Amino acid sequence: MKQFTSVNDLPSLPEALAWAKEVKANPFAGRKSGKDKTLLLVFFNSSLRTRLSTQKAALNLGMNVIVLDINQGAWKLETERGVVMDGDKSEHILEAIPVMGSYCDIIGVRAFAGLQDREQDYKEIILNQFIRYSGKPVFSMEGATRHPLQSFADLITIEEYKKTPRPKVLLTWAPVPKALPQAVANSFAEWINRTDYEFVITHPEGYELDEMFVQGATIEYDIEKAYRGADFVYAKNWSAYTGGNYGKVLHTDRRWTVDERKMALTNNAYFMHCLPVRRNMIVTDAVIELPTSIVIPEAANRAVSAQVVLREMLKH
Repeated sequence: MKQFTSVNDLPSLPEALAWAKEVKANPFAGRKSGKDKTLLLVFFNSSLRTRLSTQKAALNLGMNVIVLDINQGAWKLETERGVVMDGDKSEHILEAIPVMGSYCDIIGVRAFAGLQDREQDYKEIILNQFIRYSGKPVFSMEGATRHPLQSFADLITIEEYKKTPRPKVLLTWAPVPKALPQAVANSFAEWINRTDYEFVITHPEGYELDEMFVQGATIEYDIEKAYRGADFVYAKNWSAYTGGNYGKVLHTDRRWTVDERKMALTNNAYFMHCLPVRRNMIVTDAVIELPTSIVIPEAANRAVSAQVVLREMLKH
């Protein structure tokens, strides 16, 4: 792979899941493949799991790692062409990117949606500029529209914990007090739609996602009906996508918080979330502390998904 921004960049999903099993069985098997290679991780936004897991994956492969926080210790970057740079941004990303590329062999980029302009966000301008101008293989550590390393880890986790060949997987919106991008929900839907699972998405009216990502899933507005018989419950908040409400929090209806009453409707479902999670907004203490909460193994699999991607990128 020369780039990794979505499930569509994998040669095949079954192959990728097989590679994940290999990595988990022997995480240091490919250590020589990264010898004398340098990975640059560029963060335009905050990170905990993504930063640590991707660094761990690279070290397992024998790579050197450079981490750059754009907002801490770097020049402020201008991203638009044609701008008279007479403000506080002293470097243009079109010079910065090829310079970054000259110092490394692979680049990971994390750049969230601004949630002001839907058309601009969904063009993935920053990520695509790195792909176009760096001269190096590039992978997404979360973009404006997708979070593929997270979704890959989610799928690895479901495959490990499923008790039936075709589990019912529920993606449910949950309330938080601030606007969050659609990237995790979009990406999770896109990946699960590539499986043969029974896939249901539930959310309040007004929080519909881009059809490009959810096509094939069952959309259910009835909360209890959506939860009934689920084997996995994946909770996530996202701001509005449709109409003139892009990036807005329409409401924070606590009826959508994942609690014991709703989980009792499921088939003793596993609870999943990408973390960080706002307790007693997205999920109650009781649910996230159940033995069926698999948020920690899910987070641990982030290192596995990253290592699979890096291993395959090092081959090219």
